[in-house]
Amino acid sequence: MNALLSGFLLGLSLIAAIGAQNAFVLRQGLQRRHVFAVSLACALSDAALVSFGIVGFGTIINKAPWIATVMSLLGATFLAFYAGRSFYSAFRHGASLNPAETSAPGVKATLLTCLAFTWLNPHVYLDTVVLLGSISASYGAERFHFGAGAITASFVFFFALGYGARLLAPVFANPRAWRILDLLIGLVMSTLSVKLLLSISH
Repeated sequence: MNALLSGFLLGLSLIAAIGAQNAFVLRQGLQRRHVFAVSLACALSDAALVSFGIVGFGTIINKAPWIATVMSLLGATFLAFYAGRSFYSAFRHGASLNPAETSAPGVKATLLTCLAFTWLNPHVYLDTVVLLGSISASYGAERFHFGAGAITASFVFFFALGYGARLLAPVFANPRAWRILDLLIGLVMSTLSVKLLLSISH
């Protein structure tokens, strides 16, 4: 349960950052166009990437256990960096999201655009394959529970964002709401970073 919850919280923190993909999902939700297909495509893409990171790192760790320590240190550092960036965004400038009305002629074109936002973004590989994959190694046999938590977070977030867009849009148009969100993200990531470092010392 601990690994599952940690994976869920970390996965949710990584996904919640403002980006082109989330803006696109929110826009589709506002327009009520292909919401299910877009949300599912984003969630399944994350599931595939997280699974690859966990399975790939699991195989490597079994052959070279020392890599787990190194990757855990890198993961903790990466988490600390994201936490710092989130705190900076929360206390310095903040952000707002005002999705513009755009046309979405068909589900095929919409999905291609959605997949481009996901798979052509280099940060998605750092967040899922590298970061989540390396952190999962510290959970040993429970790394699959950690991965299941992260994957669950993807499904929950994207479907909530897509179908709850009309409720969320007025809130997240306010820069203060994004500052609060960035602050929460920073707190979650910094906490998990410290927890990861403590697990290495034990």
